[in-house]
Amino acid sequence: MMAGLAILPRGGLAQESAREIVDRVDRMMRGRSSHGVLQMEVVTEHWTRTLEMEVWSFGTEHALIRVTSPRREAGTATLKVVNEVWNYLPRVDRTIKIPPSLMLSSWMGSHLTNDDLVKDSRIIDDYDIDIAYEGLRDGVEVWEFDLTPKPEVAVVWGRIVERVRKADLMPVWVHYYDDVGGLARTMAFEEYQMMGGRLVPALNIVRPADKPDESTTIRYTSLTFDLDIDEAFFSLRRLRQLGR
Repeated sequence: MMAGLAILPRGGLAQESAREIVDRVDRMMRGRSSHGVLQMEVVTEHWTRTLEMEVWSFGTEHALIRVTSPRREAGTATLKVVNEVWNYLPRVDRTIKIPPSLMLSSWMGSHLTNDDLVKDSRIIDDYDIDIAYEGLRDGVEVWEFDLTPKPEVAVVWGRIVERVRKADLMPVWVHYYDDVGGLARTMAFEEYQMMGGRLVPALNIVRPADKPDESTTIRYTSLTFDLDIDEAFFSLRRLRQLGR
């Protein structure tokens, strides 16, 4: 899995090599396909909400997410295919396609957006990637990557900075900046453990910079990779079936 890393030169890496490393990190976390069980806790100034979910993915452009708990929201589901997103609402038995005007709205009441479901998988294509730092941080050898949007691409973030551990290619954190250079949110990765035969961070924490006491915490309880599924699994029919 990590053998290819040994051929990359140390120090002064070319942009192509930086791109390869970030792409490798992303693929290690996703696999060709995956299935996960997770808990998402959303903490805001006024309320706290906890959801349990199942999620399936195929490559970077297909995902299906189903709420399993609490009971009143069980069956609510989200389908992502390339750059389109649909929600299924079981209480009214209705499938809704998310229009472009709502792509920046909160997903499931969290600090993630519908747009995150789409654009997070296209960072490799939408951003130029450089190594901003290579060396020790807190006694651990890391890379820090500076991602800037390509001029012809419309993106939400004006800049992204990502720290990755060299030894095992595990992400440590990602900082997202707005188009005027202000920090907008952070995503931290913790509790690295073996799931589905590979090392992954079981805990992801998203915090908005302007509301440091708020957070969305995603904790995986199981992950399996390289399932026998393909694009056909990710259909509107499947979305409705899982919601019922």
